[in-house]
Amino acid sequence: MILWFTYVQVAVAVLGGLLCVILGLAGRRPSDLTVGALALLELLLVAQVVIAIVAPFAGNVPSGSVLEFWVYLVSAALLPPAAVIWALLERSRWSTVIMGIAALSVAVMVWRMHVIWTIQIA
Repeated sequence: MILWFTYVQVAVAVLGGLLCVILGLAGRRPSDLTVGALALLELLLVAQVVIAIVAPFAGNVPSGSVLEFWVYLVSAALLPPAAVIWALLERSRWSTVIMGIAALSVAVMVWRMHVIWTIQIA
């Protein structure tokens, strides 16, 4: 993994998550702003999938479990679309909060992926 890209992903996930949670608790329903925050996060996760495929060929091999890394990455990539689908099916303030919780979960998962890739020894 690339350190600066990890920081960008975590920052976008935390900012988007806090935005969704705050707006949801304020009574706002899902909007273009909240769905767009999760769409940006998903775009970064798709880029991370490409980076994770290319990195070993460029000499940046993971030091931890490759299977564990990929399980985290696939799970993280599935969370934002699942949260958005839920939010569009149930248009309430709580679905906006759920989108925020999903984004905050992705932030934790991305950091864990970084630890698996760089620090953890298999």
